[in-house]
Amino acid sequence: MGIAVFYKDLGLMDYQEAWDYQEILFYDIHNAKNRNSDLPQCETLAKMNFLLFCEHPHIYTIGKSGKEDNLLINEKTLKDKGAKVCRTNRGGDITYHGPGQIIGYPILDLEDFGLGIRSYIDKLEQSIIDTLAEYGIKGERLDGATGVWLDTEILGKTRKICAMGVRASRHVTMHGFAFNVNTNLDYFGYINPCGFTDKGVTSLQQELGKEIEIEEVKAKLKNHIVTNFEMELKSN
Repeated sequence: MGIAVFYKDLGLMDYQEAWDYQEILFYDIHNAKNRNSDLPQCETLAKMNFLLFCEHPHIYTIGKSGKEDNLLINEKTLKDKGAKVCRTNRGGDITYHGPGQIIGYPILDLEDFGLGIRSYIDKLEQSIIDTLAEYGIKGERLDGATGVWLDTEILGKTRKICAMGVRASRHVTMHGFAFNVNTNLDYFGYINPCGFTDKGVTSLQQELGKEIEIEEVKAKLKNHIVTNFEMELKSN
C-alpha cells in the first residue's frame, strides 16, 4: 500500500482563495509534525497529505525571484483582458494561469515519501511526461529550468507545456504545476513566460490540433502521480 493522500478537485477557483486553502492544509501538516516530534515513534499521530487539482480565472503570478518587467502590458490592458496580477511565495518567475489549464497543488510531507525537493520536482515532471506520452507527445526536461518542455534540442522550437513553481518548508510542499491542456495561449504573449525571452509556450490542444476532454487528462495525470509517488488516493 502507498502513502495515503487526500485528493480534491476544487474546480474553477480564484487564485487567492486557492492559495489561502493551501496554506490552511500546509500549516495543518506543520502543526501535526510539531505534535509528533514530542511523542515516541509508536504513538505518533497520523499526518495527512493532499493533492488538489483546480483551474483559475485569468491571472499572472510572479514568484519570489520574478521581475515585474517580465509583465509586458499595463494595468489598463490587464483589465481589458479580464486578468489580474499576484505576487506569490512560490519559486520561479512569472507565469499565466487560466481556464483550460490543470493546476496541481500537492501539499505533501516529503519525509513521508523519502524525497528531497529535487527528487520531488523530478517526480512531478515525470508524471507530466508520462501523461503526454499517452497522447503520443515526447515531453522533456530542460537543463537549468523546471517544468516540461517539447523539442528541447531544436533551436527556436523549444516550448513549454507545463510550468512548475513550488515552496517547501520543513519538507512540506505547496504550490505546484500548471499543465496547459486547452489553454488560451494568447495570454502568454503578454509576458516573458518564466522569464524566458527565447522560448515558446504550447498546450495539448495546440500540439494535437483539437480540444481535449480535460477530465480525461486529469484522470490520466492523477494515475501517473499516484504511480510515481506510490500514493494511495482518498477522497476528501
